[in-house]
Amino acid sequence: MALSQSELMRLLESLRRADGVEAIRLVCERILQELIEAEVTETIGVGPGEHSQTRTTWRNGHRERLLTTQAGDLDLKNPKVRTGSFLPSLLERRRRIDRALFAVVMEAYVHAI
Repeated sequence: MALSQSELMRLLESLRRADGVEAIRLVCERILQELIEAEVTETIGVGPGEHSQTRTTWRNGHRERLLTTQAGDLDLKNPKVRTGSFLPSLLERRRRIDRALFAVVMEAYVHAI
């Protein structure tokens, strides 16, 4: 799920206003949310608002999920699906993802994403 131009501008402005730690928290939260949305899109077979005969289920809202990391508490939205269940691979039950999260952020920083 790519960010629109207006979403990118809002994110950039919020990063400018935030202090260093808050900026890292915001970036981590956004990266994880985008990865979760991409994973649910792959699982379902279509993106939000798209139609296809090959879809496996439908999106059915989100559940709020608080993830505590060294960067701070991240407010994530875990997508729900109508049939079956969906748990993003990044949010395995009772798993600390600090190392994986920081690796993703460092990799994005190195590649100037």
